[in-house]
Amino acid sequence: MGLFSSLSDKITNIFSKLTRRGKLSEGDIREAMREVRVALLEADVNYLVVKQLVNSITEKSVGERVLKSLTPGQQVIKIVNEELTSIMGGTNAKLQVASNPPTIILMCGLQGAGKTTMCGKLGLSLRKQGKKPLLVACDIYRPAAIEQLQIVGKSINLPVFEKGTQDPVKTSKQAIEHARQFGYDTVIIDTAGRLQINEELMNELKEIKKAVSPTEILLTVDSMTGQEAVNVSETFNSELDITGVILTKLDGDTRGGAALSISYVVKKPIKFCGIGEKMNDIEPFYPDRMASRILGMGDVLTLIEKAEQAVSREEAEILEKKFRENSFTFDDYMAQLENLKKMGGLKNILGMLPGMGALKNAEIDEKQLLKNKAIIQSMTPKERLNPEIIKSSNRQRIAKGSGTTIQEVNQLIKQFEQTKELMKQMKNRKGFGKMPFNIG
Repeated sequence: MGLFSSLSDKITNIFSKLTRRGKLSEGDIREAMREVRVALLEADVNYLVVKQLVNSITEKSVGERVLKSLTPGQQVIKIVNEELTSIMGGTNAKLQVASNPPTIILMCGLQGAGKTTMCGKLGLSLRKQGKKPLLVACDIYRPAAIEQLQIVGKSINLPVFEKGTQDPVKTSKQAIEHARQFGYDTVIIDTAGRLQINEELMNELKEIKKAVSPTEILLTVDSMTGQEAVNVSETFNSELDITGVILTKLDGDTRGGAALSISYVVKKPIKFCGIGEKMNDIEPFYPDRMASRILGMGDVLTLIEKAEQAVSREEAEILEKKFRENSFTFDDYMAQLENLKKMGGLKNILGMLPGMGALKNAEIDEKQLLKNKAIIQSMTPKERLNPEIIKSSNRQRIAKGSGTTIQEVNQLIKQFEQTKELMKQMKNRKGFGKMPFNIG
């Protein structure tokens, strides 16, 4: 995940200098906080937020309890983690559910923030939780906006309610009736955006709000616009009293200041973040996990959730049994590569592992994973089950069939044998094999 990578690198660097020292003076901490202040401002974090954050961390860090502790550097990092989490809202804010269905979610935002796509992503995410969502097309101004929502809906098999270019207030009311009649428990209304905020846009949104009394009013903002995203959120909030924010494009290597500023300035939670182009690329926003990522501590909880989505419990148990019996084959190996892809690829995973911060910017050869897949697909079913029967003449055929070299085929087979050897050594350890991937 590119988000915060440069900020994370700078902050990790500042604190590694502190943790290397046995003792800290008040001067050491104040010096480190000056560097943190510069790093946050460069990341386009709102200056009021920076001031509050730095003051609060300094105040808590220069106390005797920290300076006289055995690990003062670690104590300071703990304080920074708590303060970052608090600034971003403290805890994950869940979506409200209407006591009398349907739950109505009014989506708003400026053009180009990714609102229409986000309607689909949110709908898909809710369907996975057992909901029955209906998407509603209420952007009657932007050419092809209705068609775009229909394409999004079709791609994830979600219904779209539209009434062409009739008054959006009327369409939204009819959509709620339609939802009640046909048992949709969640209605997601896609509204018009503009290139900038104007009275006309706000009036229409207020009219829709008045007409349907939404359970949630979610503002989609583009995190790459940094401080501007905070200003947009403030204006929408003062006009509409939004219930939460969705940050898109959190996968870009942005300066990331929006995520650190919005909750504090607007006093409304970030509820979701968009982390990629695919329809599955939406995550609930967890301030504590985000703080951990910024501090280079990884994000194991999100990694475990991704693993659980990629691999069923049944698959994990079968895999564990294979590890124990040492009957792991190339077919299993290929299935693991697929699971890795479902989880967002190796680079994404490394960024979430504690202590792997330095590797997250390394050039990871995802192409090699594709080559490995091609090599396995060029083997016969018998060879995949018993790699030991693969002689050198077979290796030539496999290399030719997969468009790779004999060296690459040899390397993969060697890697595979090492993996099996590792399984043999680990098979008596409880719980081994629960990890949904092993790439050798």
